[in-house]
Amino acid sequence: MRISFQDQTGIITGAASGLGRAIAIKLSERGVKLALFDKDEGGLASTAAALSGEYLVIPVDISEEEQVRSAVSLVAAQWGRIDLLVNSAGITGRTNIKSHEVDTENLLTVWRVNFMGSYYTSKYVLPVMLQRNYGRILHIASIAGKEGNAGMLAYSSSKAAVIGMAKVQGKEYATTGITVNALAPAVIRTALVDAMPEEQVSYMTDKIPMQRCGTLDEAADHAVFIVSPQTSFTTGFTFDLSGGRATY
Repeated sequence: MRISFQDQTGIITGAASGLGRAIAIKLSERGVKLALFDKDEGGLASTAAALSGEYLVIPVDISEEEQVRSAVSLVAAQWGRIDLLVNSAGITGRTNIKSHEVDTENLLTVWRVNFMGSYYTSKYVLPVMLQRNYGRILHIASIAGKEGNAGMLAYSSSKAAVIGMAKVQGKEYATTGITVNALAPAVIRTALVDAMPEEQVSYMTDKIPMQRCGTLDEAADHAVFIVSPQTSFTTGFTFDLSGGRATY
């Protein structure tokens, strides 16, 4: 079955690289008009050059509420609708450290991007979706948010909060035609993972029964399915993408 996105528009955060970029390219191939959010202007330009359809490039720091509000308003004014939102922006902060060694400001920085950024975007996108009683929101979480990775307090706790938000929002908007779900990947080979200490990466990959990392294509294809019109009876759910690590 060919997934259809006829006349749809969407916002992708973290669109400058990694999973956000991969999702943007696949959605563009299916005809979705896309607004690309990221603070990496060079990366945004690179992603835009790879798209096959209409797009907006909007440099924005998603940890700043006013910037997010303004950016979402710009998208709504340009296209008159927002059909889907994929919150892919995320950072790990310092890893491979015990909880008592965590720098408080570093932890807060991770939370501002991973949780508050997803909260801000959904806060301002939801009223636009409610105008048409249709929408798909996908928060990219992590297996770390389900199980808690040792050495990754800031990241694990922020992604657990993202999963909790998806559950709450899924229930709150369940009768409106808007679905809100999360995706919990294990290790997907991205620049985010490449920047982590090898001991931390090994700790995570050793737990995967398939004994390999996931690919960007696998993750992006899963995300496209979740935000498609055809995925209409699943909300408040966290999809597994862990090579067998998560079985619940």
